[in-house]
Amino acid sequence: MGRILTEKDVEAAVKGGSVYAAGGGGWADHGRMLGYAAVSIGKPELVSVDELDPQAWVATAAAIGAPASTTPWEMRGVDYIKAVQLLQEALGEPLAGLMVGQNGKSSTLNGWLPSAALGLKVVDAVGDIRAHPTGDMGSIGLAGSPEPMIQTAVGGNRDENRYIELVTRGATAKVSPILRTAADMSGGFIASCRNPVRASYVKEHAALGGISLALKLGEAIIAAEGKGPGKVLDAIVETTGGTVLVRGTVERRDVVYTSEAFDVGTITVGKGEDTATLHVMNEYMAIDNIEGHRIATFPDVITTLDASGQPLSVGQVRVGMYVFVLHVPKTIIPLSSSVLDPSVYPHVEKTMGIELAKYALDDSRRI
Repeated sequence: MGRILTEKDVEAAVKGGSVYAAGGGGWADHGRMLGYAAVSIGKPELVSVDELDPQAWVATAAAIGAPASTTPWEMRGVDYIKAVQLLQEALGEPLAGLMVGQNGKSSTLNGWLPSAALGLKVVDAVGDIRAHPTGDMGSIGLAGSPEPMIQTAVGGNRDENRYIELVTRGATAKVSPILRTAADMSGGFIASCRNPVRASYVKEHAALGGISLALKLGEAIIAAEGKGPGKVLDAIVETTGGTVLVRGTVERRDVVYTSEAFDVGTITVGKGEDTATLHVMNEYMAIDNIEGHRIATFPDVITTLDASGQPLSVGQVRVGMYVFVLHVPKTIIPLSSSVLDPSVYPHVEKTMGIELAKYALDDSRRI
């Protein structure tokens, strides 16, 4: 049976989502705004994909961009609702539910408000357990598809006349960059609804149970808070099944914002033999050791945390901070077909200047 999401689930979703945000994934306060709005206007219901008719339509509710304090982004709850309405109009048939492309500080909750407002289900499935830089990586195997898909985007800074409403149709790989451009033009962050597919397709290709995983982690974090130093960090490690792969002081930070609305670069942690380089494209995508050997690669979960167990986004990490780097290997998390799709890697590899696919696709297995 489905689970009615309530006020207490909002903080759990934000806190668990913040770890799976992998250094990206939006804003915690934005997630709280979406969650509290959802539970105050309706009863968003989290359901497994098995509870839907296999022929029912499910679309992905998402937020696109790299909202930094340096960009004039503005996104309201109504923008998420409008994006879903525009997609339903373009589809010509009602949606039954919404999934999300990834977990994150706010993205775990992207489907809650439009679902509550429009009477849809929140589907317990994600395009990727963790956050990632491109829509293709959460597109559940549609990135290389020639099939025309519908994608919508709504939002923008009203005061600067940056508000945009956009409906596009085309192969996912061709229209996804249009939405990124719209995000940049709107101020850096835009609401989206995209890629309507049948529930049977979601069951086959998404990372199932992804929202429940974030909620379970968030509940463990909340239970550990106030119990003493290190307890939150311990709870995160224990609940995710991961390890602290790297710990040390941030020695260098070389990250720049690009015209494609990506934060790209490296963060160096530790000194001497313990030095590690974290490769960034919005999120942490890989870690190399001092010898240049790869020790972690997307779709592994890679997250920086402070001593209190608070996840730090790439934008919060500063030289001189002492950080812990959580690593959850891909072998113990549900993987979607999009993170196992070779076509999603070349653009990211080119932007970052490193190899990902040979590690990401090596020995991958779904659970």
